[in-house]
Amino acid sequence: MALSYLALGDSYTIGEGVQPTQRWPSQLAAGLRDIGIAVDDPQIIATTGWTTDELDAGIDAAAPQGPFGLVSLLIGVNDQYRGRSVDDYRPRFTALLQRALGFADGRASRVLVLSIPDWGVTAYGIESGRDRVQIGHALDAFNAAAAAICAEHGVAFIDITEVSRELGGEAPMLVEDGLHPSATMYTLWNQRVFPVARVQLADEVAR
Repeated sequence: MALSYLALGDSYTIGEGVQPTQRWPSQLAAGLRDIGIAVDDPQIIATTGWTTDELDAGIDAAAPQGPFGLVSLLIGVNDQYRGRSVDDYRPRFTALLQRALGFADGRASRVLVLSIPDWGVTAYGIESGRDRVQIGHALDAFNAAAAAICAEHGVAFIDITEVSRELGGEAPMLVEDGLHPSATMYTLWNQRVFPVARVQLADEVAR
């Protein structure tokens, strides 16, 4: 029986500007199936522009029915973009992580969290006129908070920020809006997510 998969997030999860099969959660599910781990296509609850509180409300509206065999969470860039503080982000992220754990039947090994990529390196970020150093520092603070919360809950926290900073400003890594990742960038994210998911889900399937 295939494992169900719930993907929670914002534009980075819904894959703004790419085809549905090119979204990183869809790539992840397909890759797991390729190695013999049966995973359904993801149920995605995500909308471009969503903040933590908007995702929380979106989950309420969608009312997903768990438990799920895999739950992923990537959220926070729009909180930072709108100028919210890390002190505001921390409790909202904690609540979302706890919801993710609930959808995974309380099993931390079924939950994956991705770090927030750095949009300041993109063409949009450069043209925005905003302080890109400050953007980077703010995102580092958000990610440090999320990583600490994940550690407290025994949840895997996967860094995709580094690759976003290294290559995220290159044209092939962006869709036409100059802000959102291309399928190629999502593939690079999956190179970091896939090994973690493979180990965790292989353990689940073996039980």
